[in-house]
Amino acid sequence: MNALLIRNVQAVDPGHRVFPADILVRDGLIETVAAAGSLRVSGADEVEGAGRLLTPGLIDVHTHGILKVVYESGPRALAEAAAALGRFGVTTVVPTLVPRDLGPGARERFLADLRALAEAIPSVRGVHIPGLHLEGPFMAVAGAACATLDGNLPLLEEIVDACRNRLAVMSVSPETRGILPVIRRLRELGVAVFFTHTRAGPEATAAAIDAGATHATHFYDVFYAPTETDPGVRPVGAVEAALADPRATVDFIADGIHVHPMAIRAALAAKSWRGVSLITDSNIGAGLPDGLYDTPWGYRVRVSPDTAARHAVNGTLAGSALTMNRGIANLLRWLDLAPEQVWAMGTLNPAHLLGLERKGRIQPGADADLVLWRDDLNPAFTWLAGQLTHEDSSF
Repeated sequence: MNALLIRNVQAVDPGHRVFPADILVRDGLIETVAAAGSLRVSGADEVEGAGRLLTPGLIDVHTHGILKVVYESGPRALAEAAAALGRFGVTTVVPTLVPRDLGPGARERFLADLRALAEAIPSVRGVHIPGLHLEGPFMAVAGAACATLDGNLPLLEEIVDACRNRLAVMSVSPETRGILPVIRRLRELGVAVFFTHTRAGPEATAAAIDAGATHATHFYDVFYAPTETDPGVRPVGAVEAALADPRATVDFIADGIHVHPMAIRAALAAKSWRGVSLITDSNIGAGLPDGLYDTPWGYRVRVSPDTAARHAVNGTLAGSALTMNRGIANLLRWLDLAPEQVWAMGTLNPAHLLGLERKGRIQPGADADLVLWRDDLNPAFTWLAGQLTHEDSSF
């Protein structure tokens, strides 16, 4: 394929700098980063950036669906999501599944569904999928209908086998009985372990971190304080343990509904920008106009960026309607941080969580997963390994 020259952009190298640049892409990688207007490459395809922002592609490590797609519905959902995610600037995604029922008969169906999804991943085009994220089943607090099972190494091995070496993340509760051997085994296999859905005290949380569960996902949400023992004395739990431990990192649903901006600022005071990532935890309706949408679970949700996704009958939260580009826009508005630090939360930091060291950077040798942004933070162009996955015809 031809080389790609992206000229005259404000390049964001997350965590480092924003600078005027020309970017040369060849064979799926960034080959050259040079001063704006300085590169001339015979035969290269050229895109004129006109001074707009160019960033690495966004990386979503916790998402259940997008538009009318929910990953639990099967392999076709992966292809449908891949065709859509470029319009939100996403180039890497970890489809997130909730094991809802592992009782008699359901366990075999769940493992078969996992196997089908995992085997479909290599054929997906348009987005990079490093693997699946299982939010459960070894949870102590159900949260969004996930199973609540004790740690079980034989079941874990069945799940790992069904995932065909494509299990990227598993989320667990720190206080789940028997969870520490599960965490250690997952880390032996190279699977990232997140913790969430918890009422754990500081001791159980610290033990889980010691075992290798060093990241807290959808932080503050479904993180309950332990029971108060003395009236008026605030109990210490997983939130405080995560904030105090320098090994622990956190992520947020930055929609202004699931987490207040002040709470994000508090976490940043403890963790700095290096220890915070953006997720969507999105579900059906994310990226769609305001309206009512059917779900596979027998109820409808009312979706609005101002209210998230809410059960159409009782109004309770039924998931996030956030997209990654809107989450970045919120963080840029809420936080008193340099832009390159905010962009790191959706690019470099989640890349570190997954061990994807060539992603989340604009440097020679990095993967050419890139987004050229319009002023409204909708993508004009999205590239995956230098291949166009989205183009805004009005740009």
